Amino acid sequence: MDEILVDRTDDGVVLLTLNRPDLRNSMTDAMTARWRAVMAELAADREARCLVVTGAGSAFSSGGDLSWLGERGAEPVPRLRDRMLAFYRDWLAITELEIPTIAAVNGPAVGAGLCLALACDLVYAADDAKLLAPFTSLGLHPGMAATYLLPRRAGAGLAREMLLTGRILSGTEADVKGLVNQSFPRNDLMSHVRDIATKIAQNAPIATRLTKVALNQDHQDLEAALRWESLAQPVTMASADMIEGLAAHRERRVPKFTGS
Repeated sequence: MDEILVDRTDDGVVLLTLNRPDLRNSMTDAMTARWRAVMAELAADREARCLVVTGAGSAFSSGGDLSWLGERGAEPVPRLRDRMLAFYRDWLAITELEIPTIAAVNGPAVGAGLCLALACDLVYAADDAKLLAPFTSLGLHPGMAATYLLPRRAGAGLAREMLLTGRILSGTEADVKGLVNQSFPRNDLMSHVRDIATKIAQNAPIATRLTKVALNQDHQDLEAALRWESLAQPVTMASADMIEGLAAHRERRVPKFTGS
């Protein structure tokens, strides 16, 4: 079984589907290895313009595969640290992609599965999806940057509540609280996400990639933003895509960007 399915469209949208529905798409060793390879491929793919991640079956992801903990719980802390750090870095490699990324949370997103969704640039959820980070109820400290991603996405108050009490949010509640960008009825989720991904893919690739890089920098002040933009905007001014974009605007037609 291929634990991650990769589907590509002609317009540059790439759909990754976590494909262990029998395990609620838990992040097994095999899936992690496959994910690592796919991330490396996408990092070098100049045709890809937008990435969508979702889950097969009824779940987005139930998080890390914890079945090994009972067997390996006696391992020394340094060895466990190395294992977990490698796991986190493999899955969070999605944050290093220059193309925009979208999580389509079609069902439960639990623990590391929730963190994977929150690591994407945009997050859309089914109204009835369940989002939770039950680390402490399992006797675990949060992992996979949960203590960074949750506060950054929806603020310290909600992050503390979810991490300390185990509060479960539906997709609708997550929308209201700002944890996700928007929620949709389950049967409509993927069509809405595909439309959004298509709109992103239709934009100028160079400008889009540089904009994502800018947003990920979290400029420390206004001057830092100005310095970046005074370099990045001229790069796009020198592109053929800008000429095409201006011509299309003038001629009232849809631009055809080539990434050059």
